[in-house]
Amino acid sequence: MTNPQPIEIPPPSPDDVLYERRENFAVITLNRPVVLNAINWSISRRLAWALDQAARDDEVKAIILTGAGRAFSAGGDIQSTPPPDNDPTPSGMELSMTIWRMPKPVIAAVRGYAVGQGHELAGICDMTIAAEDAVFGELQIRHSFGPPILITPFLTGPKQAKETLMLGERIPAQEALRLGFVNRVVPADQVMATAEEVARKLAALPQRTVRSNKLLVNRVFELAGFREALDYRADPAIAEALGTDAEEPDPHLKVLREQGWEAFRSSRDALYQANDQSGQR
Repeated sequence: MTNPQPIEIPPPSPDDVLYERRENFAVITLNRPVVLNAINWSISRRLAWALDQAARDDEVKAIILTGAGRAFSAGGDIQSTPPPDNDPTPSGMELSMTIWRMPKPVIAAVRGYAVGQGHELAGICDMTIAAEDAVFGELQIRHSFGPPILITPFLTGPKQAKETLMLGERIPAQEALRLGFVNRVVPADQVMATAEEVARKLAALPQRTVRSNKLLVNRVFELAGFREALDYRADPAIAEALGTDAEEPDPHLKVLREQGWEAFRSSRDALYQANDQSGQR
């Protein structure tokens, strides 16, 4: 296989996440398009800030989360370097729970890739609007580690969740709709317009009822163990079964970073090249 040409990766910036209020809803945009909005510490910090802005603004009744350029998010940035300071960086679990607990509805508007952590970020949103060319999937098994946030079993059935997690295949938009990962599939040039239409409808409805209905659905899942399942690595029984320490971060990510992106691509992804190049699942 031919390795991709090196690209210049922009340094972390305050513009890695953009925040804009439109009418009575907010648009939050992951803004690292050169690396398909791969999630690093900078995006995590800025996303936490943007969600807090939307929560505090009484004029904002709904939130749209999207990605700049060709992707929603290609997942965690395995080339990311540590932050240059000791300021706190929210974990994926903390960001997921911020969206989950957000009283206001959050709509994911997905173009291109929403895989790995991107798949999970779109999944934790209350609704997901996908472009016809959108691609979902939990690809972490290709990296030899499990999902950072275990949202997939709550979005689809157990057999479909196992197939998604155990095969690590790319899932086209229409299949994602069938599986329950998304609410609607629309042409790519209509994704934001559709998300904005949904946001306006939500903003026009009685807000107390919109928020209480979100809370009701969330509570049903919480009674089924949703919160504990999301943060599954903190479960001592699972940690023991996986041979890891529940108090330590996932060791596989450290190994993957040490191996490097090119080594990972060469040694782990060969099995999927034919299917991926032909656009098949």
